[in-house]
Amino acid sequence: MADVIWGSIGALASALKEKKFSAVELTKTFIKRIEIYDRQTNAILNINPKAFETAKKLDEDLAKGNIRGPLHGIPVMVKDNINTSDQMPTTAGSIALQENFAKKDAFLVEKLRLSGAIILAKTNLSEWANFRSVRSISGWSSAGGQSRNPYALDRTPGGSSSGSGVAASSGYCPAAIGTETSGSIVNPAAMNGVVGIKPTVGL
Repeated sequence: MADVIWGSIGALASALKEKKFSAVELTKTFIKRIEIYDRQTNAILNINPKAFETAKKLDEDLAKGNIRGPLHGIPVMVKDNINTSDQMPTTAGSIALQENFAKKDAFLVEKLRLSGAIILAKTNLSEWANFRSVRSISGWSSAGGQSRNPYALDRTPGGSSSGSGVAASSGYCPAAIGTETSGSIVNPAAMNGVVGIKPTVGL
């Protein structure tokens, strides 16, 4: 399954179209990997309880020739300061917001779903995206504890999108969304050995 775990979005999308595996099987593969390895890395705050339901619907659409977009059937994770209108809270890493369930998706989550992505999980982060304190610890939150660098568990995972960087680096998903004000994507990307893209503001 290495080709699945470390496959690019393009390669996975092509394999799904060719029916080499289903979106449900792909989702199962990533969740199994999370269950095995995230006890050490602590990158994931919540797995989406609707992930399999979404994957099954996308498989049904694909069987009918209805491809929603370039991410059809691809599991993606989002940092837990981004609203999702499902059964996962949006906590910003704080226990103060553990019961905060958004009524609607953030704009980028809407776009992900329209492209056919499966929102697989919400990722840990530096609490309040590092606006907690001038001495805050990268990758630590009261909701999720300390995220850990998969290459060396005693080294920093970077922040504030620590969980997203760790998740991508650990093979928990093909792509993960972060947010950045000053280094919160590019720093964990560098620390975890993955590519991070900070888009131009407004785009």
